[in-house]
Amino acid sequence: MKLSPVSVSRLRVTARGAVQGVGFRPFVWRLARELRLAGWVKNTAQGVLVEVEGGRENLEDFLARLQTEKPAQSIIQHLEHSFLAPSGFHTFDILESDETLEKTTLVLPDLAVCPQCCSEIFDRNDRRFLYPFTNCTQCGPRFSIIGALPYDRANTTMKAFAMCTDCRREYEDPGDRRFHAQPNACGRCGPHVEFWDADGRCLHERERAMMEAAAALRRGMIVAVKGIGGFHLCVDAANEEGVRRLRQRKRRAQKPLALMFPSLEAIRRYCELTALEEEILTSRAAPIVLAKRKQVAALAESVAPDNPYLGVMLPFSPLHHILMREAATPLVATSGNISEEPICTDGQEALARLKGVADCFLVHNRPIVRPVDDSLARVVAGRMMVLRRARGFAPLPVEVPLPSGNVLALGGHLKNTVALKIGSNVFISQHLGDLETPRSRQAFEQAITSFKELYQPKIDLAACDRHPDYASTAKARRMPWPVEPVQHHHAHIVSCMAENGITGEVLGLAWDGTGFGPDNSVWGGEFLAADFRHFRRVGHFRPFRLLGGDKAVGEPRRAALSLLYELDPDPPKAFKDLATLRAFDEQQLRILSRMRAKGLNSPLTSSVGRLFDAFASLLDLAQTVNFEGQAAMALEYLCDGKEMPDHYKMDIADENGVLVIDWRPMLAAAVADIRGGLARGVLAQKFHNSLVEAALEVVLKTGLKDVVLGGGCFQNKYLCERMIGRLRQADLRPSWHRQVPPNDGGISLGQAVTAAATYATYATYLLQNK
Repeated sequence: MKLSPVSVSRLRVTARGAVQGVGFRPFVWRLARELRLAGWVKNTAQGVLVEVEGGRENLEDFLARLQTEKPAQSIIQHLEHSFLAPSGFHTFDILESDETLEKTTLVLPDLAVCPQCCSEIFDRNDRRFLYPFTNCTQCGPRFSIIGALPYDRANTTMKAFAMCTDCRREYEDPGDRRFHAQPNACGRCGPHVEFWDADGRCLHERERAMMEAAAALRRGMIVAVKGIGGFHLCVDAANEEGVRRLRQRKRRAQKPLALMFPSLEAIRRYCELTALEEEILTSRAAPIVLAKRKQVAALAESVAPDNPYLGVMLPFSPLHHILMREAATPLVATSGNISEEPICTDGQEALARLKGVADCFLVHNRPIVRPVDDSLARVVAGRMMVLRRARGFAPLPVEVPLPSGNVLALGGHLKNTVALKIGSNVFISQHLGDLETPRSRQAFEQAITSFKELYQPKIDLAACDRHPDYASTAKARRMPWPVEPVQHHHAHIVSCMAENGITGEVLGLAWDGTGFGPDNSVWGGEFLAADFRHFRRVGHFRPFRLLGGDKAVGEPRRAALSLLYELDPDPPKAFKDLATLRAFDEQQLRILSRMRAKGLNSPLTSSVGRLFDAFASLLDLAQTVNFEGQAAMALEYLCDGKEMPDHYKMDIADENGVLVIDWRPMLAAAVADIRGGLARGVLAQKFHNSLVEAALEVVLKTGLKDVVLGGGCFQNKYLCERMIGRLRQADLRPSWHRQVPPNDGGISLGQAVTAAATYATYATYLLQNK
């Protein structure tokens, strides 16, 4: 390449962020050639490194356009540059990757298929017609197939598939959109699908396999489908008998099932979509979105019983696009597992674990490094809130202003994720689920190992929950590094602070079901004055007893009974007309009475989550539940009508400098309203509004202006939006979660940040006292 005769300089640029696997190097190659610059570009373990030579004006133009014209899926966190003496480059080359540096580059999530690739798979004249693994630099698997950095084919599960001549030509052509697309393949050289019967016999391969799977779905059969990050269990969503059979076999009695639709137009026939919901559905993350359902009778009632929302998604891989087109009906597409277990990722594993669940299997031979479930999101207060963070989001990091201290944070017990802080980035794993079963704990161990192998960090500190009995806490204690236990609700607040870029003191509202408190009680209705390192409990809800401990979590009637004991010493007599009391027999009531009197297995709790349970029981929405949050969801859904301002008054007392919200006046008034026949929808709104008004009163008494909302209760759309609105009306500054879940899926981030802040303070102390 002949350079301009003007004075020549050399520009070195380091781009850090999500700049691998998105077509960044070919973009640099094309830009350099357009500007007549010589030099090179290469991947490193920290990002992309570029050196270019040419006239100063062209170099400055190159630097500016790197940021304004970068590939759509790339994320540049930091762009460092320097001007140097020229080296005499004559061409512009793409060099082999450099694996010698510390591994800090961002690994991209798995991305939904792009429009160009989708068009190709349905073009009869294209060589990738109906090829279910079509991809390019703008779409396809990333996190689920990578084993090591940098992101090169040799470090992915595609290394087993040698490219044919045509694919190799695309892969090596910087002008092609498949240049260095690591999963690049076609029907001649890449992975393929097979259709198996229930015993694992291969009946059909390739295109015929997909056609047979679609035919099985049309006949009402349950098909286990291996996707990008694991298996789905699929069945015709309009087939009531098929959906019931799936629920019975999967042991998922009532929890809503996710639905996959062939197109946005198809979803619109069943749901009322906002513009933002449509944008989220069609994004490259392509999560499941909770959308308001229309009263359409075409879907099986068992899909989401008594639920005004549907969890809907679009096909995100070529395989799913092909399957949906051929099945020609909305499908249930729920996680490929038995309830409470991790999803299956391998054909033989699925055959063993899903035997008796699936009638047949659609599998493929591209290995999956780690299970990555579907993400789940909803729109709250005009923006997306992720409730389950997995495909499309993990493992993108949250950047924090704490460069020192590498931390491995192991999360909580429910909705577990792990987080790895390296430098200023906190990488959060995919959703791992509840650590209740041996298989779940095994998946948790594998996720930790996988994260460490991917980034190979020098870890300074481990972080975990303060609960002594969590599996994640036990794991932390077995690790070879110092351990920083972080209080559960402090982690919730710091997680939200970190995501929103807040570093100063805040008032955190941490409302959830369960968290181990420093006083050995069960916290869950907390007001914490907090920063990254410290917290002070400035308020909470009046504690009450959890009759039966953990058993009360599955029986909202126990929480309600405990509350009623605070109004009258003999609830069976005083409240025998209420649904809660009718849900027990006399022997059960006698046992619970003795248990409460003696304090046996009846820990104190301040949990707002259990208050939700109690009111759901009083309104006869749920006396026992099949899944976490079921009662609270039922109470939220009653608020779906016209919003009203009415609320119950609660007393707030200062007890030794801590503000305690007494819910008893609210309870007494609500019981009177129930007996008076007030509509349940009005009662539900008054309950939600009462929590918000009491919280606002506490917030105003503290004098803190920045208010952070964390914990699973703030997944509740009505509660969260009402709280945000009232705080804003009082000229306060509320912050809430967006791409990190407010539930326990987000506390690994808070643990990592709190531990890093503690480490940074200790490191500074050592430096100052050498």
